[in-house]
Amino acid sequence: MNTRKSLKFSTTTQLENGICTVSLRGELDLSVAPDFRKVMDPLVGKDDADLVLNLKELKYIDSTGIGIFLSILKARQGMNSRFYVRDVPDHIRKLFEMTGIAKFFAEQENSH
Repeated sequence: MNTRKSLKFSTTTQLENGICTVSLRGELDLSVAPDFRKVMDPLVGKDDADLVLNLKELKYIDSTGIGIFLSILKARQGMNSRFYVRDVPDHIRKLFEMTGIAKFFAEQENSH
């Protein structure tokens, strides 16, 4: 399990049973986008594991963060493994719906 932290944003990465889960905490905005990209870049191309972003503890996301999500989605298209979001907070779900991107993100039910 890898953890990367800043004062307002952190991620935890866990690989288990062919699923790579990245849990996001705090505020994902322009100031932490480079750190988030560093975490995600080596994971996006992994074709041997599904990629799941757990947003349960994500408090805020701006257009930069949404752009990163969309670039991940685009990079994962056509791969044998899938990309999901999980535990999307209501306020972030509303933002996804208002911007028209909700339909692009498959939500995986939490099996725990």
